[in-house]
Amino acid sequence: MPEKALTNLLVKPAGADCNLRCAYCFYLDKCSLYPDSKNHRMSDEVLAAMIEQMMVLGGDNPSFGWQGGEPTLMGLDFFRRAVAYQQRFGHRGQGVGNGLQTNGLLIDKDWAEFLEQYQFLVGLSLDGPQHVHDHYRRNAGGAGSWERVVQTSRLLMGRGVAVNALVVVSDYSSQYPDDIYDFLRGEGYDFMQFIPIVERGGDGDGATPWSLSADRFARFFCRIFDRWVADFRDGWPSVSIRWFDSLMHTYVGLRAPECPMAETCGVYLCVEHTGDCYPCDFFVEKQWKLGNVLTDRLDHMLNGDKMTAFGQQKARLPSQCVNCHWYKHCFGGCTKDRVRDPRDQGLDHFCQGYKIFFEHADTTLKRLAQRWHNRQAVEAVRARREKKNARPDKRRRT
Repeated sequence: MPEKALTNLLVKPAGADCNLRCAYCFYLDKCSLYPDSKNHRMSDEVLAAMIEQMMVLGGDNPSFGWQGGEPTLMGLDFFRRAVAYQQRFGHRGQGVGNGLQTNGLLIDKDWAEFLEQYQFLVGLSLDGPQHVHDHYRRNAGGAGSWERVVQTSRLLMGRGVAVNALVVVSDYSSQYPDDIYDFLRGEGYDFMQFIPIVERGGDGDGATPWSLSADRFARFFCRIFDRWVADFRDGWPSVSIRWFDSLMHTYVGLRAPECPMAETCGVYLCVEHTGDCYPCDFFVEKQWKLGNVLTDRLDHMLNGDKMTAFGQQKARLPSQCVNCHWYKHCFGGCTKDRVRDPRDQGLDHFCQGYKIFFEHADTTLKRLAQRWHNRQAVEAVRARREKKNARPDKRRRT
């Protein structure tokens, strides 16, 4: 098996610490892994070591995804140092990508200026209109966060920062696909990521009340798909919805960019505030610790035996899954969605919802894929003609 290239790090600089207490948060309990301190913050030693390794080993376009918890708890100076280290340890011609996933509460004009200057891609957690967003996204005192997040959204967009909407789809929000889509479009969002949630209940038996059922998954995404198609311009999407974009890869015969839609997973590293590395932020667990950036090489951890074993879990599927007509478009879904609810018996929690959705969307996606292939063929012919016309005249001149 060829070695996997080190291209992406998912970094948790403040661990699971957060200034919100969203009911559906899966990461907050990761604080229990590091009980020796109340506040979890990445040291400058870990930051420098991590970035130096990534800039040396990460190829021409290394990418850093800064997440949490809430990464802005580190303060703006931390990220200024991060960029300075990227510049120090990078080499000529090397690009670097930075993505910040944030709840937006601490973003002000200084943050917006910095994010625009260094071309950070911001994923802003915004679940929709106020009644949807504030249903689960509240602070420790129980107050909603919607008004502050919308203020941040408008500040960032006004500054020219690239902003994607990160929308958690829960039992409640799944009832309002049109409200959510209309709100986001009204706020100027052309890039959206819908994240269906399923979490195991506190007693370990079944999913939590806020988890999305397969039926509601299907109804929500079928409706969002119809709205997406209705917004086509000249036969092509005018709005980017991450899952639909990834599905298009599978329909045109390309590998999807999202790891849940690959045959195996384990293509990036998750770095906690201590420098400890894990194969995925959904599996930041003692048994899956791969090493630490202060003592181990990132590329060795990415290609080590433990990471390989983790990635191969995804391919171990029930026969009814691998023999399914839609398998090539989902590859069994995300591993964490097969272990969150024991009643699913190894199938993706949303399996039946996937089937309903694919039946609904298949004809349109096939038609769009054929248009894509036709355009690729036309562009290939044009490129050959341009190359032929650009050849110098080699005939002897007198």
